[in-house]
Amino acid sequence: MIETVHIDGAPATVEGLMPAVVSGYGAFTSFQHEPGGVRGLGLHLARLGRSASELFGHSVPDERVRAFLRTALEGLEGRATVRVQLFLPAISVRRPEALGRPSVLIRVAAPLGALRGPLRLQSQAYEREAPHLKHAGTFGLVRAMRAARAANFDDALFVTPDRLISEGSIWNIGFIEGQTVVWPRAPMLAGTCQALIQHGLEAVGLNSETRPVRLAEVGAFDGAFICNSATPAAPVSAIDDQRLDTAPGMIDRLEAAWMTNPVEAI
Repeated sequence: MIETVHIDGAPATVEGLMPAVVSGYGAFTSFQHEPGGVRGLGLHLARLGRSASELFGHSVPDERVRAFLRTALEGLEGRATVRVQLFLPAISVRRPEALGRPSVLIRVAAPLGALRGPLRLQSQAYEREAPHLKHAGTFGLVRAMRAARAANFDDALFVTPDRLISEGSIWNIGFIEGQTVVWPRAPMLAGTCQALIQHGLEAVGLNSETRPVRLAEVGAFDGAFICNSATPAAPVSAIDDQRLDTAPGMIDRLEAAWMTNPVEAI
């Protein structure tokens, strides 16, 4: 498919893109469009609304974003990867205090395949700046991923200075303890896929809890998985030198929990 970029409902121009490219100050959300809409669309819109208020002093009405999405996706009937990014052209290093309603950039591209496991993760002491926000500052994430790949791991798992597990480079992690999913409690981004799985766990006979998980405790779990908007669940086979045996049947149940959430029309 042809990749497209719109800003505030119109095809992007080079001049229009420059503020978003140069400043690096902004927030975004990304998701997979399916026939009929998006799973968890309300969660993505809520995230954008909270981010806009915090970063720019003005919220973005859901219907405004929906209208821009409908324009960007016009004629699309199948699957696609969609990124919705907020930025304020008035903000710069010379004028960091600017406030106002942010512009809405929407990129539509080919659908992403799910991350495939089993994955080997390298723990790294790292915390994203303002971890509760899905912001445009991704240098540290890519650098961490590159370091993990150079060390023959698949990806990076972030831990705090006191060795609490938080999140991964572009995903959340969950641990399996019997029939319970354990989510780590630490400074991190609460993921939309994580919330969708959480919502559907009861339907597949699983429980959940959120508690601090230390790196040294990993070996005591029955398994682990990662999840993001393109990957409902992918098994983890190792964190550093600690092996994990994540049952394929558990991954199937987690994907089924995610599937209980309906596709929301845009």
